[in-house]
Amino acid sequence: MKVKRIVLNVEAANPDNAKIFYESIFDLDLVMDHGWIKTYSSGEEMTTQISVASEGGSGTAVPDMSIEVDDLDLVLKKVMAENIQIEYGPVSELWGVRRFYVRDPFGKLVNVLQHI
Repeated sequence: MKVKRIVLNVEAANPDNAKIFYESIFDLDLVMDHGWIKTYSSGEEMTTQISVASEGGSGTAVPDMSIEVDDLDLVLKKVMAENIQIEYGPVSELWGVRRFYVRDPFGKLVNVLQHI
């Protein structure tokens, strides 16, 4: 048996509220829309990964999800343009990532990172 994919599901009273955060800021494509569920994807091949943590590193809260990007500065500019509050960072961590935390429209803590 091989795990082919792990999907993150976020509960939302109005899935349309995901558009600005996931589509506009992270350039994800809407690949499935049944009204009650909207699925966004980068089209990239994903690696199956689950992280279990007692903290988020550097004494931070454990984020609900992590989104790795190839241009953290661009995402940071988009976040700031939308007046989304940054809860941590941006900071370069000792383990080789530059990152910041924000909350999505549904209150999920998102760790946005780029390997350096």
